[in-house]
Amino acid sequence: MAEVINMPRLSDTMEEGTVATWFKKVGDTINEGDILAEIETDKATMEFEAFYAGELLHIGIAEGETAPVDTLLAIIGEKGEDISAHLGGGGEPTPTQQEEPKVEQTEENQVSDTQALLPDNVEIITMPRLSDTMEEGTVANWLKNVGDTVNEGDILAEIETDKATMEFESFYSGTLLYIGIAEGESAPVDSVLAIIGDKDTNVEQAIAASKSQAQPAAKTEVKETTITAPKVEVAPPATQPVAPAPTVVAHSNTSNGRILASPLAKKLAQDKGISLDFIKGTGEGGRIVKRDIEQYQPSASGRIQMPQGIESVEEVANSQMRKTIAKRLAGSKFTAPHYYLGVEFDMENAIAFRQQYNSLPDTKISFNDIVVKATAIALKQHPQVNSRWMDDKIIKHNHVHMGVAVAVEDGLVVPVVRFADELPLPQIGAQVKDFATRARAKKLTPAEMDGSTFTISNLGMFGIQEFTSIINQPNSAILSVGAIEQKPVVKNGEIVVGNTMKLTLACDHRSVDGATGAQFLQTVRNLIENPVTMLV
Repeated sequence: MAEVINMPRLSDTMEEGTVATWFKKVGDTINEGDILAEIETDKATMEFEAFYAGELLHIGIAEGETAPVDTLLAIIGEKGEDISAHLGGGGEPTPTQQEEPKVEQTEENQVSDTQALLPDNVEIITMPRLSDTMEEGTVANWLKNVGDTVNEGDILAEIETDKATMEFESFYSGTLLYIGIAEGESAPVDSVLAIIGDKDTNVEQAIAASKSQAQPAAKTEVKETTITAPKVEVAPPATQPVAPAPTVVAHSNTSNGRILASPLAKKLAQDKGISLDFIKGTGEGGRIVKRDIEQYQPSASGRIQMPQGIESVEEVANSQMRKTIAKRLAGSKFTAPHYYLGVEFDMENAIAFRQQYNSLPDTKISFNDIVVKATAIALKQHPQVNSRWMDDKIIKHNHVHMGVAVAVEDGLVVPVVRFADELPLPQIGAQVKDFATRARAKKLTPAEMDGSTFTISNLGMFGIQEFTSIINQPNSAILSVGAIEQKPVVKNGEIVVGNTMKLTLACDHRSVDGATGAQFLQTVRNLIENPVTMLV
């Protein structure tokens, strides 16, 4: 009896899935436990195994196509079995089900037919989804050129996502036949990134076939996109004079506003204080290389001194990180009804506590570590603040995964200190310091920035006394921490010099009421103003 297999729900938030790779084809024998395909969900690409044995009679979703959960994925049964009823038809059984039933040629099934044109031993590499929020990626650097031999595990390129720049390795061996996205160019997830195959492959045929494989399936309309060879555009210099001035010639070492230069050339230029804007690259495609920096002569560089009073502007292309920050924060601000609670803490005991703690050998903690620890303990006592709003329910987290906002060149990332309430102060400090270092080098992994239940943003080290933050969804609240300020305070009816710190809690009113937020801050106050209680 034929078994119908539908698109599985592989994560709690999955609504649709994309078939990344089929490991079996129609007519193959399937054993229980065999890996049928790789399914790309909203969170990861996962292997999907068969729970039935038999012959693969039908594939309902082709590679590269996307379909909602519970859509017909495949049918497994006995060889020659009639599956027309499962396909929505009646009719006589076909002699063999190794070939799919004939279907009227429509726009909807043109994708599968085109894929048959793909030459043997050719693999289409698409723009990968390297983070849970990634919608498009930018090729920062190609490490292979067309014609190079590629081995499984070789690094093909560096891909800039909305969160980090990550190395992308090849899962196939062969010759790099085609590059679909040039350095500096951006493209949506699943766009054709490259083609790998045998050296004597008909490249034009492979490119034509790749159009459909990288295109998600659409129920109502299928739009074809012409794939052409990568185009490198010449951009103007970063700084453009507005008033009449001598002409500045743009060199061909730019693409989409990005300067094409080798990593070594960039480092040498930075060390020598040389701007790349006025250097003509002599490398392939106008790329600036090491010798261009070493041979640079200011008098021959084409640099033009701007007259006094000339207006100028600089256009900086938005990075994937900046685009995602804008989208997510705007979504949070305009969907979650924010309200704010401000408090001012007495930091005298915390200052003395930190001095005593740091007097221990090989021990060093910061005030931020104290705030993180105190907040984590308070969240265990007030799970309503440690929650997530959903349309039909509120999820209260019994664990505390503390997101710690870190400023980087392109914006802001939020690595997560997991089970922060259970960690000793030095370990919290070590994790936060490590995260901050790797965040600025774009070396954090997506997993290290996923799963926060609450977020802390600290601008005190920049001298900011108080501020408000936008909630880092799906969290229900975020705590803004200001600087410790020495000021006159009243103690026991007398004005004395004291040290205070202002904190502001932003809450989502849908899940955290005002009284609940106020009680949470009272608990945080008791812990920070009496920090020894955190060690009990």
